Amino acid sequence: MGSASLSYKGHRYPVEVISHCVWLYFRFPLSFREVEELMLERGIVVSYETVRRWCAKFGQAYAGALRRRQPRPGDKWYLDEVFIKINSEQKYL
Repeated sequence: MGSASLSYKGHRYPVEVISHCVWLYFRFPLSFREVEELMLERGIVVSYETVRRWCAKFGQAYAGALRRRQPRPGDKWYLDEVFIKINSEQKYL
């Protein structure tokens, strides 16, 4: 994630921890407490309230970056298997 415009000055945790917590919250359907538990499993003790504050402060930039990465209509799509109906008969391509 590009964090050039975001200021992490004055935060106790490294940029990598903050960005990973915010990314987890916005990328997957997780609650703040679930993000807290995932970080605890990695050996990082952070409260759900801290995750909430990070998401409120840095979330808009991360969410916008995730939205820009999603495929747009008109992008190339490749299909491996196709079933079509010709003269009411199912064909496999």
